[in-house]
Amino acid sequence: MSEPAHIALSEIIASYDALLIDAYGVLVHEGGAFEGAQAFIEQLNASQKPYAILTNDASRLAKTLRDSLLARGLSIDEQRLVTAGSLLIPYFEENGLQGARCVVIGPPDSHRYVELAGGIEVALEEGVDFDVLALCDNAGFDFVATVNMALTELIRAWDTHRPVKLLLPNPDLFYQQGPKRYGMASGSVALMLEAALNLRFPGAEIAFARLGKPHALIYAEGCRRVGTRNVVMLGDQLLTDIQGANEFGIDSALVTTGLSSWSEEHSQNGARPTYVLTSLQL
Repeated sequence: MSEPAHIALSEIIASYDALLIDAYGVLVHEGGAFEGAQAFIEQLNASQKPYAILTNDASRLAKTLRDSLLARGLSIDEQRLVTAGSLLIPYFEENGLQGARCVVIGPPDSHRYVELAGGIEVALEEGVDFDVLALCDNAGFDFVATVNMALTELIRAWDTHRPVKLLLPNPDLFYQQGPKRYGMASGSVALMLEAALNLRFPGAEIAFARLGKPHALIYAEGCRRVGTRNVVMLGDQLLTDIQGANEFGIDSALVTTGLSSWSEEHSQNGARPTYVLTSLQL
């Protein structure tokens, strides 16, 4: 099998009708924007090239994310932002969850996503009666106390034969806080809860429903927003951005400014980009 092509960003832009672009690790990190990101977005806007930002972020509404990107020098219309949190809305509709009693873990915008999806929020407290646990983010709350209470109440629910629907909009295990700085993400919290629940209830195969990359729903929404499947996904993570693009049947470019570098021997789960980009320089 041939190696992915090392190619200039300008060639990628010219080769596809539209682009799907990851946010964190490609355009921005917590400290600001990556070199070249501002010029890249400005060119896309000026040329009216269709594009959408696909992010596993479930902690910010699209408007909040738009403002955050603008503060980093990136002017991106709200309608171009496809967040994992927004996927709760079609998921609730397709699975008949409107009106379900929901415990939400995450900051205020996460709670708003569940409200927009039609969930009825209830507080996470001892003895709470709930149908859904939406684990949207690992920040914005007392982490240890909240995770311990969630585990306690989930065990109580299964003990009384009332399984809870577990939702994980953002499956990321970790993310890039800045150059050579990393942080844990909500996917890691979900793994801890799953491990504990399956130890407590062997054979139950308890698992979160994962909505964001690498799963298909977010790619389908991205293609809907740009109006075509002749797209390429630009991302920094092999196991989310690239693997998801592979499984969805679209081309991909691994941007090595973020979490993953490329080498054949370090390919994970067969995730293989079409291209490798070392920067966003045009």
